[in-house]
Amino acid sequence: MTTDQDLPLDSQAIPARFVSKGIDITTKKDQGVMKVVKRKGQDGDRPMIGDKVTVHYTGKLLTGQTFDSSRERKESFSFNVGKGQVLKAWDMGVLSMQRGEVCLLLCKPEYAYGCAGNPDKIPSNSVVIFEMELLNFEGELLTDDRGIMRRIKVKGDSFISPNDGASVQVHLEGRCDGQLFDSRDVSFTVGEGEDSGIPLGVDRAMDKMQKGECCVLHLQPKYGFGAEGRPEFKIGPDKELEYEVTLKDFQRAKESWEMDLNEKLDLAPGVKHKGNQYFKDGHFYQAIVQYHRIISWLEMECGSGIEQHKRIKECLVMAHLNLAMCFLKLKEFSQVIDNCNKVIEIDETNEKALYRRGEARLLRNEFSLAMADFQRVLQVSPQNRAARSQISICQSKIKEHDELDKRTYANMFQKFAERDAKLLDLGKSKLEKMRSV
Repeated sequence: MTTDQDLPLDSQAIPARFVSKGIDITTKKDQGVMKVVKRKGQDGDRPMIGDKVTVHYTGKLLTGQTFDSSRERKESFSFNVGKGQVLKAWDMGVLSMQRGEVCLLLCKPEYAYGCAGNPDKIPSNSVVIFEMELLNFEGELLTDDRGIMRRIKVKGDSFISPNDGASVQVHLEGRCDGQLFDSRDVSFTVGEGEDSGIPLGVDRAMDKMQKGECCVLHLQPKYGFGAEGRPEFKIGPDKELEYEVTLKDFQRAKESWEMDLNEKLDLAPGVKHKGNQYFKDGHFYQAIVQYHRIISWLEMECGSGIEQHKRIKECLVMAHLNLAMCFLKLKEFSQVIDNCNKVIEIDETNEKALYRRGEARLLRNEFSLAMADFQRVLQVSPQNRAARSQISICQSKIKEHDELDKRTYANMFQKFAERDAKLLDLGKSKLEKMRSV
C-alpha cells in the first residue's frame, strides 16, 4: 500500500501533517496517537476488546527508514486486540478501524517503544509511524470447538475473575434469531447456572470475565439449550443464541490451596450429589463441571493416615468413573478411556472402569482391546453376564472384520492378477507384431 515516497522525509513536516489531517484517538487527547485514514473500510462494526484481529503493518522511523514490515515477510499478523499483547498505539488504532481500512498512525514514545526503544532498530524515545491494514477480525473463542465466542463491549475493572463455585450477580439479555427472549438481573453459583435457567455457555464464560465487564456471547447449540430447546422461552431445538452479559459483582469460592483436606473431603459429597442430579436430568456437561471440581481438590492430596487415604481414593475413583459415564453418553470415547485409566491406576481390578473402558473401545472399533477388557471384568467378577455378552459381540465383530479383510485382499489380488494378465497379453501381442515385421 504505502511506499517510502508516500511519507515526507522531513521529520518536522510529518507531525504537522498528522496534526492538520489526523484524528487524536487517545483517551487522554494528548495527541499520543494521531490517525490518518488512507483508505476507508467496509461499513459495519469495528473490532471489540478481545477480538482476534488480523493485520498487515509497516513500521517506520520519522526518517522514512522501515524497521519492521509484515508485508516484506509476506505474512499477516494476528493478535487479540485490547488485551495488552501489542503496543498501546496498535490497540487504540485497530479498535478504531473497520474491516479493509488502511490508516497511518503517528505514535509518541509512550504509546510505542518508550525510552527503551528497540536495540539496533529503534532509538530511545522515538516517534514512529505505522501503516496498518485491518484484514479481518472475529470474536474471541473461549472453547477449542468454537462453541462460545465473546466480544467485549465494556472492559472490566480488574484482573480477577469468578471461579467454579463463585457467587455472581449478572444482568442478562438473551436473543435468538434477533428476538429478545430473556432480560433479567440474576444471581447464581458458577457451575450451577442450569438451576437458574442459565445456558451452559454463559456459565462457562464467567471465569473469563471481570467485574464491570459487559460482553456479547455467541453460543452454538451445544452451549445454549441444546437439542431440547427451552419451551418456557419458546426456543426450539439446536438454536444458536446471543447473550449480552454484564458482570455486576461476584464473590470467589475458596481455591483448593485455601482449604484443608478435611474441608475438601466434607464438601465432596455435596458436589457429587449436584453432579449426579445433573447427570440424571441429562445435563452431562454440567455434571462434568462438578466431578472435575472434586478431582481438582483431591488429585494432589495424600492424606495423613489410612482413613484419609481411603476417603481420598474413594472420592477420586467415584469422580473419574462418573466422568467416564458422562463422556460415554456424549460419545467422547478418548475421554472415557482416559478417566477409566485413572481409576485403574488406583485400583487395577475396578470392575466398572474395566467395563466402561471396554465399551468405549468397542465403540471405537478397537475390538481386540475391548474384548481384553471384558475378559478382565470376568476375571474380577465371573458372574458378570453383561461382560459375557460384550465378549460375544467383540468376537462377532472381529470375525466380520477378518472376513471383510479377506474379501478386500481377495479383490485386490484378483485385480492385480487381471492387470498382470493384460500386460502379459499386451507384451505378447507386441512381440508377435515385431516378429511378423
